[in-house]
Amino acid sequence: MRADRLVAVLLLLQSRGRVTAAEVAAELRTSLATARRDLEALSTAGIPVYPQPGRGGGWSLVGGARTDLSGLTGDEARALFLTVGPTATDPAAKAALRKLVRALPATFRAAAEAAGEAVVVDPARWGAAERTRPALVERLQRHVVARTRVRLTYTNRRGTSERLLEPLGLVDKDDVWYLVADGGSGRRTFRVDRIRGVEATGERFEHPTDFDLAREWQRVVDEVERRRALSAATVVVPNRFLPVLREQFGRHCTDEEDLGDGRTRCRLAAPTPLDLARHLAGWGSGLDVEGPGSVRRELGRIGRELSERYRHDA
Repeated sequence: MRADRLVAVLLLLQSRGRVTAAEVAAELRTSLATARRDLEALSTAGIPVYPQPGRGGGWSLVGGARTDLSGLTGDEARALFLTVGPTATDPAAKAALRKLVRALPATFRAAAEAAGEAVVVDPARWGAAERTRPALVERLQRHVVARTRVRLTYTNRRGTSERLLEPLGLVDKDDVWYLVADGGSGRRTFRVDRIRGVEATGERFEHPTDFDLAREWQRVVDEVERRRALSAATVVVPNRFLPVLREQFGRHCTDEEDLGDGRTRCRLAAPTPLDLARHLAGWGSGLDVEGPGSVRRELGRIGRELSERYRHDA
């Protein structure tokens, strides 16, 4: 788990004052690239860690702190424990957090401990079993870090195929994992639960110098959301039901206008008029679909089908 490694890197810096990426990699048994990324992640997160280039250089804590991490502010200590604490379920990670508390300035310890216990992360939905990280994620992560090509067996609605890919990063979105990779057809995103096999090739590849995983994922999200909003409908809903409609359509419930009579006019979006009609049919007469005609016609067709199928049960 990356949170465990970041705590370990911070403890290493605290004990030595200055380290090189090679020393971190050797101590934590990671690749040199992973060590560099972890050091950069600490710096980006606001921890007072900075690099010193040249002979005798390395990464240091501001002020050369060795015994109490005095470079950390109270806000930074709380932010670190709020981020790492809820994810630290492994006994080794919890032990590392306890050691880090002891390394903090005395004035910060109580706040850091409280922050680490302020949030509990429960990944299971009500009535559902706890989801675990797919085993393939760990294998793919090693290839991402080592920058080695893989041959995937992948299944989608078009069937099963083999693909030679250069894995660039992994994304966890609401407990669904995605692999971002370069291949023969350009940069693509693959659902990990649709991967049927991973074969290591041992071939290294050059990581794109301009690649930023967060920026690439945001591009994917924007494109998917655009495709999910190709059709729109205008509906009028009683204000007491508006929160339910917002929950159902999420970011695709927009342009709300309070009509002043206890109702609100909204714009809803979905890929097609049929998708909109299917989502809205369950509301019955609970809301009024003003348009367009294509959605109203689909609703009428669905209503006639249901009426015909269940008319003998009326």
